[in-house]
Amino acid sequence: MSLFVISDLHLSLGCDKKMDIFKGWENYVEILERNWRQTVKEDDTTVICGDISWGMTLEESFEDFKFLNSLPGEKILLKGNHDYWWESASKIENFFSKNNFKNFKLMRNNSFERNGVILCGARGWTTKDMDDHDAKMVNREILRLKLSFDSCKNSKLEKIVFLHYPPCYFGLKSEIMKFISEYGVKRCFYGHIHSENSFRYARMNIVNGVKCELVSCDYLKFIPKMII
Repeated sequence: MSLFVISDLHLSLGCDKKMDIFKGWENYVEILERNWRQTVKEDDTTVICGDISWGMTLEESFEDFKFLNSLPGEKILLKGNHDYWWESASKIENFFSKNNFKNFKLMRNNSFERNGVILCGARGWTTKDMDDHDAKMVNREILRLKLSFDSCKNSKLEKIVFLHYPPCYFGLKSEIMKFISEYGVKRCFYGHIHSENSFRYARMNIVNGVKCELVSCDYLKFIPKMII
């Protein structure tokens, strides 16, 4: 059993929002599928850190989840800023159940024990151009992270954090970065950032004692990254 992570699949098999028009994304679905099948086994777990489907509704995302469900292993899903299909946990789980999609779990105010570690996470929020609305959203995401941590507070296992938004970018650190550091987290994986011009601003080092790593699928060359 192994643990993997990847982010920002931006699938659009059921809607007209193609990523192939962007440099580096040509034939990416075929490349992703090939790499996934060569890398991930049926008893492995992969965390997907948001921006999973361009579908505006669960029904519009059906083909994307059908595709993901066909790939090996369990998938733990986080919400990204473009996951407009994301509804309440009960509606999403009912949709999965109705369509016999058995390989998905949602990370939302909860945590998962896998491979001797605890997986925690939330969407997070941007670190740039903070206004009152952004401050409110950051506080909400910190609350969700706290709920995630609280759900496993009696465990002494290492906690790994997964976010969609980077906790630090352009040299800026959000309150979320401070929060996860204070909880003693040593590893944090995040997505959201795309293109060579943006990759250079992504923090890929230790910040406040936390090793931060970008896992957007184009940065990973569409290969799920093994954590354990």
